[in-house]
Amino acid sequence: MIKKALLAFYICLIVNTVCAQTTTSQVIICSDGKNDIVNILRSNNYSFQNIERQIDAVNAAKIGGAVIFVANQYPQKRFSYTPGVAKIIKEKQLKVFVEYPDVQTGLAVSKDTVQTQLERGVVITNIIPGVDSLDLFAVHNAYFVKSKAKNPLIIVAKVAGFDDAQYGVSDVRHDPLLFKEGNALVATTRLSNLLTSRFGPVDHLKPVWEYIFSYLHPKTQWSFKVWPLPVSPVFAKNYTVTAKDHQEAIKRGNEWFYKGRFFVHPSWEAQFLKRQGDGLNPAGPPLSQSVPVGDGSLGVLEGHLSRIQIDGSQIYRYWMRADCNAEVAYSLTSAKNASERDKTVAKNLLNYVFKTSILRGDNRNNPQSPAYGLVGWSMTHPYIYYGDDNARVILGALGASARLNDSQWDKYIAEAIIANFRTTGKNGFRGERLEDVDIVKKGLKALQNRDLIYPHPHFESWMWACYLWLYDKTGYKPFLEQAKKAIAITMGKYPDWKWTNGIQQERARMILPLAWLVRVEDTPKHREWLSLIADKVLENMDESGAIREELGSSSEGMFGATKTNADYGKTEAPLIAVNGDPVADMLYTTNFGFFALNEAARATGEDKYKVAVDKIADFLVKIQVKSKTHKDLDGAWFRAFDYNRWEYWASNADAGWGAWGTLTGWTQSWIVSTLALHQENSSLWDISKTSNIKNEAQQVIALMIAD
Repeated sequence: MIKKALLAFYICLIVNTVCAQTTTSQVIICSDGKNDIVNILRSNNYSFQNIERQIDAVNAAKIGGAVIFVANQYPQKRFSYTPGVAKIIKEKQLKVFVEYPDVQTGLAVSKDTVQTQLERGVVITNIIPGVDSLDLFAVHNAYFVKSKAKNPLIIVAKVAGFDDAQYGVSDVRHDPLLFKEGNALVATTRLSNLLTSRFGPVDHLKPVWEYIFSYLHPKTQWSFKVWPLPVSPVFAKNYTVTAKDHQEAIKRGNEWFYKGRFFVHPSWEAQFLKRQGDGLNPAGPPLSQSVPVGDGSLGVLEGHLSRIQIDGSQIYRYWMRADCNAEVAYSLTSAKNASERDKTVAKNLLNYVFKTSILRGDNRNNPQSPAYGLVGWSMTHPYIYYGDDNARVILGALGASARLNDSQWDKYIAEAIIANFRTTGKNGFRGERLEDVDIVKKGLKALQNRDLIYPHPHFESWMWACYLWLYDKTGYKPFLEQAKKAIAITMGKYPDWKWTNGIQQERARMILPLAWLVRVEDTPKHREWLSLIADKVLENMDESGAIREELGSSSEGMFGATKTNADYGKTEAPLIAVNGDPVADMLYTTNFGFFALNEAARATGEDKYKVAVDKIADFLVKIQVKSKTHKDLDGAWFRAFDYNRWEYWASNADAGWGAWGTLTGWTQSWIVSTLALHQENSSLWDISKTSNIKNEAQQVIALMIAD
């Protein structure tokens, strides 16, 4: 009897719980059933009717009720009423939500349709609970219809800002995005496509849709707790990461190169070359999952642009860079028990950089040329030499060589280091970049005698680390002396450094040469320098492990904060609008800082570095991209992450490498390879310690450096 009573009680409890979880509403959606609003309502347990035919939907609505009309054929065809529907709406005094409407609806829209590029949604009212006037949300490359509607609630405009339009909207052209007209709420784009099109941030979009539903159905309490994103971080902020999670992140990180089809295959090489063009605008649609993946012998693409299409896919950057190839080779070999496939691809990538492509061709392969040994920036600009790009080629190659236990590229690594060394000025600085025309015209002596001082770690510092590494292997004193001189000058100039997209990235880049300086000369002064810079980086570390971006002095910034609405999207740019914006940068700061701090931890044995590396590692594992919908994104890391929202969000002002961009080299490779080192309690210095490069390097020194 007691058992029966308990059974009845639990059945009652289950039934009541299910009933309590479902909120009954009078929502009628007129659509083909394939839209994000249906998914949001289901995920949040709101009942609704989906009726496909317009006439049936308005007939089903009660007098004074409401209907949501979805633009099923967006963007090809704008929404229009079928015969008799407008009349019934008027007779029954229905409230309606209409999106992407045609002029046939009689609403205040024109015939013109426009696709957004840099424009975002801007709230310009205070009547929507949960958002403030000037709050922003991304609509990416959405299509919208032009309108002259008065007093819109939300507009679409190109404005600067992180969370809000920081300079207002008075000086920009704008169009309505959401407005009221009679009993209708009108969206000029397909606002119901918000999940698929990856509009964000969530906390600015939820209130908009809660407002829309509250307007249509004021008697229902609308609160969307669940937001089923098609692209999201793997783990929640408060999740406790395990060693298995780290291993899975490494595995997924390397699989991403294949899922994205980033390795060029002969069957579509011609298509790649066409899209790459002259390298100035190498944008194109993502590759189909059906195309074959290359084996690395034709190189690896750069990654994704920060341009999201209406189906949520992202435009690719069809560009071939030297650094990405060497960095990916290192990443592929970094996993414990790397597969034979990964090892083969890595070898092919290194051969592509040093042997088979033009990256080491022409002057770069002529021992009589002052450019001999340098590695070209890209296949479209092989005559340009950025020191930081060459450094990443070198470090990626020596890392892959160490992992593969293969010395066949030692000669090229030594040549690249020495080629940069001998084109460096007397103070150890090379400047932002050199070109063939400069090197050939001026000659080595003139370059070496330059009295240049350029305290800009982004461009300079990792080459100093390369000098220190080769000094350790060869004992050739000028490598040490040149690096020490430049490092001392740079530290003497701190904090008045030049900076690229933020001062934090400059600090992050400076940690590596300081850590390796401790390796070769462990003195109190060198440890003090390392501690000074690392501590400043870690001052901005959130409890989650995220490193907050920071702008430096406006007089020293190359690409500082966007100063006007008109400037938004014109140049490279920071992810933040003002200091304090809670954003981590996986392209310029966190990625390189993670690697360098791990080197510092192993070089010094100090706990503070190890603790920081542990936290950053957990953070990166958590924010790796998860997506069943977009396989070419699954396993990636985007450039930007808002660690307060726990969402991929930031100012997307950067013209080439914005908030949602990916990079096979800079971002992906250094994160994956450092996660592997972290798992092994090792470092790049440690795994390359037994390099046999000395004999090759001594021959190269004799050939390339005059007494």
